[in-house]
Amino acid sequence: MNPAQGRGGGGGQFLSGVDFYRRVPRDLTESTSLGAWMSLTAIAIMGLLFVSESLAFARSKIVTSITLDEDTQPQMRVNFNLTFLDLHCDYVAVDVLDALGTNRQNVTKNVEKWQLDSDGNRRIFSGRNRETREVLYETHDPEQDDQAQYTASELDQANFSDFLRKHELVFIDFYAPWCMWCQRLHPTWQKLASAVQQDQMPVGIAQVNCVTQADLCRDQKIQAFPTLRWYRDSQPEYPEYKQDRTVAALTGFVKRKLEMNDKYKNWEQKAAETGDPSRSPKRPIGRPDHPGCQISGHLMVNRVPGNFHVEARSKNHNLNAAMTNLTHRVNHLSFGEPVLAHHRKEKRILKQVPEEYKQFSPIDGHTYLTDKYHQAYHHYIKVVSTQLDMSGNGKDDSGDFTGVNAIITNDNYNFMSTYQFLEQSQLVFYDDLDVPEARFSYDISPMSVLVQKENRKWYDYLTSLCAILGGTFTTLGLIDATLYRALKAKKQD
Repeated sequence: MNPAQGRGGGGGQFLSGVDFYRRVPRDLTESTSLGAWMSLTAIAIMGLLFVSESLAFARSKIVTSITLDEDTQPQMRVNFNLTFLDLHCDYVAVDVLDALGTNRQNVTKNVEKWQLDSDGNRRIFSGRNRETREVLYETHDPEQDDQAQYTASELDQANFSDFLRKHELVFIDFYAPWCMWCQRLHPTWQKLASAVQQDQMPVGIAQVNCVTQADLCRDQKIQAFPTLRWYRDSQPEYPEYKQDRTVAALTGFVKRKLEMNDKYKNWEQKAAETGDPSRSPKRPIGRPDHPGCQISGHLMVNRVPGNFHVEARSKNHNLNAAMTNLTHRVNHLSFGEPVLAHHRKEKRILKQVPEEYKQFSPIDGHTYLTDKYHQAYHHYIKVVSTQLDMSGNGKDDSGDFTGVNAIITNDNYNFMSTYQFLEQSQLVFYDDLDVPEARFSYDISPMSVLVQKENRKWYDYLTSLCAILGGTFTTLGLIDATLYRALKAKKQD
């Protein structure tokens, strides 16, 4: 043998020595029916597991994690659309308070009002919420007031209906003696009654004390003092009088009402001729003024605990707390920029997010009914910043979720930053003289929820395949060897 062959043979022997997959000669192996069945079983199981693992690899899963909220914006947007079924738009006020000392009353920016009909549908656009103009009052001389002859009729439960039947046209002041606006109006109202009688206007001027006649005012749904209401044919006409409270302004209103009525257009001439205008058949009352109001818009609030609330308030009235009904329906309430599900980006992202992670406005469409006076619902809301990452990048090598900063700073097609919230509602009881308010208290969590789509890496898939196939082959091989030995020992016995 030449040296070259020796060296080659030595190399082959060395490689054979490190062979991990040594072969058993075929003439030393034995085929059995049991082995065949086990082989078929192994093939079936490995095929099933292969298909299952491949399908799992093709699908993505949604995972969540909790991180510190990295949003550095000083303010947060609150979107709302609320319907108050028994509160007039003239008295609706939206206030904002928070832990930093912010106290904004009757917020006017980005808030709109709609007056509703009796079915709860929008009827009249009441404009943007705006500061109420302070009405003018008459300046009176106390000495002359003492000498004046007051002629306004004082009505009560017993003579109220009779007075309306006696006079086709009636102008009534519903007041409370403790109300400062009513006190300022009182001498003016008496002078109005005297002026109407002196000019022989066919109008009855009256007043109702809502402290002594509480049931009558409750039946007439008096929500504020003073309420100046015009009646025709025993029925109230709306809207109620809300202009200046001077003798000239009130007298001008009465004259305009007469001129608008075909029967009384020439009341001055008739009064001069007969002094007693005849009554005519009743005419239908115009469109009713239902006290429902829908308010919608958004607020910019500080990212600290606080609340915004809706209550009845007016610069020119004292509210009748007993008649303030804050039954309301939440048409929409959300935090952050509105989630526009019809936009292409939002639609694509939201389609991939499970429903349990879409608590953006969980109380939409809920109605909170108060069936008794001196009650109102308070809502306690826990707001959680939520980042939706549907890029499918999963975790990076450091174990952190990728894309957290990108969600906040970049306008990526697969990322969206929003807010979820949890809400609890509680019925709160008020004292008799306190005005109830529908309060929405919010608290912002310092933690943020990351909802992310995670896809499996290709090397993880290959590792799982090798483990499944190798494990199945080995396990069934052990079972086959055990059964073979047991059956062989039984035959020998």
